[in-house]
Amino acid sequence: MTRRNGRFRAVLTVVAACGALAGTVLVGAAPASGATNGVRIAAGVRYTEMDIPAASGVAHAHVLTVDLRDPKVRVDLLYPGAVASRAPVSQLAAARGAVAGVNGDFFNITEEQHPGVVATGASVGPAIASGRTLKAAVPNGQRFGPALPPGTSTQDVLGVGVDRRARLDGLALDGYVRSYEGKWPLGGLNQYALPVGSIGAFTSDWGSVSRVRATCGTDTDRAAPCSTDTYEVTVRDGRVVSRSDAPGSGPIAAGTTVLVGREAGAQQLRKLSERLPVRVGHRLVAETSGIPYRFAVGGYPVLNAGLPLPGLDNRTAAVRTAVGVADGGRRLLLLALDGAPEYRTGLTIAEVASTMRQLGSDDAFSLDGGGSTTMVAEQPGTSAVSVVNHPSGGAERPVPNGIGVFSAP
Repeated sequence: MTRRNGRFRAVLTVVAACGALAGTVLVGAAPASGATNGVRIAAGVRYTEMDIPAASGVAHAHVLTVDLRDPKVRVDLLYPGAVASRAPVSQLAAARGAVAGVNGDFFNITEEQHPGVVATGASVGPAIASGRTLKAAVPNGQRFGPALPPGTSTQDVLGVGVDRRARLDGLALDGYVRSYEGKWPLGGLNQYALPVGSIGAFTSDWGSVSRVRATCGTDTDRAAPCSTDTYEVTVRDGRVVSRSDAPGSGPIAAGTTVLVGREAGAQQLRKLSERLPVRVGHRLVAETSGIPYRFAVGGYPVLNAGLPLPGLDNRTAAVRTAVGVADGGRRLLLLALDGAPEYRTGLTIAEVASTMRQLGSDDAFSLDGGGSTTMVAEQPGTSAVSVVNHPSGGAERPVPNGIGVFSAP
C-alpha cells in the first residue's frame, strides 16, 4: 500500500523465532517511543500508517496517538444510545462529533445454538459512557471472541478515570434487590447473559430487544439450552407494577427497572407481589485503582507493565484492533489493522502485544477484530470522519460500541 492523502508511513518489523514471537525492531521514520510523527488530525491527536512484516506476512497498521495531557482532548464511549443495539463506527463518531475513533468490545453477534432467540448485539464486558454506567460483564463462559488469556476475565476494561489517566482495570458489579421478602444480590446489569441462579436488572439503557437471551446458556457453556425456570418483575417508582413467567421485550421507561430471574433467582422474584415496595441498587467497582471512571470499554489485556501476558496465542493471525497505554496513562495508542486482501493475514495476539510495546505502550488491550476492525478519522480540510482502513468484510460492520476521540477547536 502506498502513501495515501499525504499520510505518514513507517515500517515496523516483527521478528519471530522458533515458532514464538522473539521481539520487535522499529525501522524507518517512526521513533521507538511511539508513532508520533504522523499527520495531525486535531489538537493532541495524530495519525500514522505503518507496515508490519510478521510471521504470516506483511500487515498494515493504522495508529492514532492521543495526548491526554492536552486539555482539549478526551476519549469517551461511542454507542448507539442503547446497549442492545449496533451501528457502524463512522456513524457513531459522526453523531457525537468525534474527530477519530475505533471499534470496541466483542459482542453477542449470533444465536445459532438457540433457535428463535434474538442475538442482542450487546457487548461482552462492562461499559461506562460520560461517567454513566451502562452495563456489567457477562460470565466468562458466555463471551464471544477468542479464548481469554490465562488470568483475565470479561470484567477487564480499558478506562479513563476522573483523573484523566488511562489504565487497565477490572470492573465488578455490586448490586442488590431489597424488599420485605429479603435482600438478594444482583447477578447482572443490562447483560445478554446472566449467571445461573441469579437476578439481573434491565434499565432504559438496555433498549427494546428481547430479554430472553439473558436466560440462555450457562456460566461455562454459551450454547447450553435456555432456562425453563424464569420470572420477570417490573419495578416502577419503587414498587412492583407487573410480573410475568417469561422475560419480555420492548422499551423500558425512565425510572423503571425490569428484574429477570433464572432458576434460584426466578424463585426469589416470585415472592414479590404487586405493589410491594422494592429497591434496586447497582454500581461498578474498580478492582485495582479505586478511581471512578468517566469512560470504560471491555476487551482483554495483552501487555502489562511492558511484558506480554503469559499464554498469549502466537499461532492464529487475524485482523485486529488494540489500544495501548503509555506515559503513565497520559497517552493512548489506538491501532487498527487493515483488512485489504493483501494484508488480511494480520497479526497473532502475541504479535499485537509486541507491536504495542514497540510503539511505546506500557500496557495494551485487545478489542474486537476481524470484520469489526474499523478506524475513522477526520480528513485534512474536512470536518467529517471517514474510514481510513479497509474493513475485512468489504464494508463497516455495525458494532455495539467504540472508542471516540474528541478534540475541542
